[in-house]
Amino acid sequence: MAKELVFGHQNPDTDAIAAAIAASYYLNEKGMDTEAVALGKPNDETNFALNYFGVDALRVITKADTKEVVLVDHNETAQSVANIDDVTVTHVFDHHKIDFKTSAPLFYHAEALGSTSTILYEFFKKDGIEIPTKIAGLMLSALISDTLLLKSPTTTDVDRDVIGKLAKIAGVDDVNDFGLDLLKAGTDLSKKTEKELIDGDAKTFKLAGKTFRIGQVNTVDIPSVLARKDALKVAIEAENASEGFNGFLFVITDILNSNSKALYFGEDSSKVAAAFQKELVDNLIDLPGVVSRKKQVVPPLTDSFK
Repeated sequence: MAKELVFGHQNPDTDAIAAAIAASYYLNEKGMDTEAVALGKPNDETNFALNYFGVDALRVITKADTKEVVLVDHNETAQSVANIDDVTVTHVFDHHKIDFKTSAPLFYHAEALGSTSTILYEFFKKDGIEIPTKIAGLMLSALISDTLLLKSPTTTDVDRDVIGKLAKIAGVDDVNDFGLDLLKAGTDLSKKTEKELIDGDAKTFKLAGKTFRIGQVNTVDIPSVLARKDALKVAIEAENASEGFNGFLFVITDILNSNSKALYFGEDSSKVAAAFQKELVDNLIDLPGVVSRKKQVVPPLTDSFK
C-alpha cells in the first residue's frame, strides 16, 4: 500500500516544507506510514535551510496518488493539491483561518501560533518523541521565516519560548545571525522574472464569492522592486486574465524595517483601499507596519468584502 502523503500548500514556503517533514516523521513515530512531499519547488530561503542542515528537497507532486493525505500549514481547497476533492484528509496541522469542509471525522489541530512548526514542536514534546537535529533545524527555520525573526505580529509567547529550544536541538548558537542569513537568502530578486516574483509566495482566497490572489515577496530594498512596476503590472494582469482572478494584491515587504507597499490590479479597488484605510495611488498602497499576510492583510480584506 502506498504511503499516506503529507504536504503543505502550493508555492510552498519554508514552514510548508518543514512542517511536512516534521509531521511525517512525527506520525511515523506514532505508527503511521507517511511520506512528506511538496506541491512545488522550494524557494531560495527554503533551499538555504535545506542546504544548511543537509536535508534533501522533497518530491514534488501536483496530484495525490494515495487515497488518504495529511495537510500541514493550510486547509483551504484552493491552496491544496489539485485532486483534493478526490482524497480523504485524515489529519490537519495548521495555524491559519479555517475554511475546511469534511464528510468524515478527522484529526484537526489549528492554533494561532507563529508557525505550524511551533505547533508540531508541542506535539513532539507532549508525546515524548525526540526531534532529530536536522528536522529541528528546519522547524527553527520555519519559525524564523513565518515570524520574521519574531518581529511579526503573529508571534506569540509560545514561539518566543520554542525558538530557543529548537535552536538548541539544531545546534544553532546564534539565532539572530542565522535568522538574518536565512531571511536575506530569500531576498535576492534580481534574477527572478516578474512572474516568478508574483507567484513565488502567492495564495488564492475567496472573498464574497470572488477569487483574489495575494502574493508577497520579502526584500531589503522595496524601491528596487517598484522599479519593475510596469513589468509587474503586465505579469499580474496576464495572470488575472488566464486564471480568472478578480484581483491580485502583490505585497512587497521590507524585512529589516517591518514595512510594506502593495500593488493592486483588478476589480473593486475601492474596497481593497478601504480595507487598509488608505488611498490607491497609481495602483500602489503604502502599508506601514504591515508584514503578515495572514494577520494584517487577509482579515481586513475579508471584512471589507463582507
